[in-house]
Amino acid sequence: MPDYTKPLPVITQDSEPYWSAAKAHEFRMQRCTDCGKFRFPPTHACWYCLSTNTEWAELSGRGTVWSFTVMHQPYYKGFTDELPYAVLVVELEEGPRIASNIVDCKREDIRIGMPVQVVFDDVTPEVTLPKFRPV
Repeated sequence: MPDYTKPLPVITQDSEPYWSAAKAHEFRMQRCTDCGKFRFPPTHACWYCLSTNTEWAELSGRGTVWSFTVMHQPYYKGFTDELPYAVLVVELEEGPRIASNIVDCKREDIRIGMPVQVVFDDVTPEVTLPKFRPV
């Protein structure tokens, strides 16, 4: 595997279950076991009811493009060969929003409200990134 030159996530104690699930090609997020709301990024207490009771539940991986932008500047050297590229905010069926990239889609075809599905990109032996493709 060639050297991966793009930024990688910093895996913390709070986020480790998310990244472990992604590595197994599972899409999981923290869910409050008291009020049932999903939240991302993970936190110690629920944003809605302040409970500290949580579980890591599997999500459908389906959502819609809530917002996107096209990057034209190489803020990170590893992205230079991909300029211009899109960064999405996907609103998941279960409620949370997540920033990611889109695959298998031309930039000019991206639309707000476009249905997407999670896919997994094994970028290093340690890190798998959830990305999205059109449905």
